[in-house]
Amino acid sequence: MTIGKKLGPAVLLLMLFALPTGISRAATDLKLNPSLDYTSDSNDGPLITGEHFSDGSLSKGTPAYIIFYHRECYNSKRQARRTVELYEKYKGKVDFIIVDLDTRLSKEQETLRNRFYKNYIPHVTIIDGSGGVVYDRSGEVDTDKISTMLDMLL
Repeated sequence: MTIGKKLGPAVLLLMLFALPTGISRAATDLKLNPSLDYTSDSNDGPLITGEHFSDGSLSKGTPAYIIFYHRECYNSKRQARRTVELYEKYKGKVDFIIVDLDTRLSKEQETLRNRFYKNYIPHVTIIDGSGGVVYDRSGEVDTDKISTMLDMLL
């Protein structure tokens, strides 16, 4: 057996261990759309902007906050504002997954929609680090209530 064949599996194993762990697949750099009209159900564009929206994968070991919304809903607009406030407080500790139901969804987002979304907006789901559902309801939810739940998960 040549040295190359002997080292091949060892090098592969070293490469796997050298990969960073805890890579977040959640949305990042969340910002509220400054053009939102909170007095009507107008379509003001995406409620929340940022990066990595298409991946709705849950990361094992990390709590997740998931919001489902439609752009033409003033209740969703208010919950979007709360979501961005929570993101600022918990970024790096909690994965934030944004599901804009007015856009084409990724396979992972569709899976989340089919599992949690109850056809009422806004809808918020909180998942603990082991994948258990902590909160799963439609309607607006106060920031303090969500913060209490997230604090208990950290």
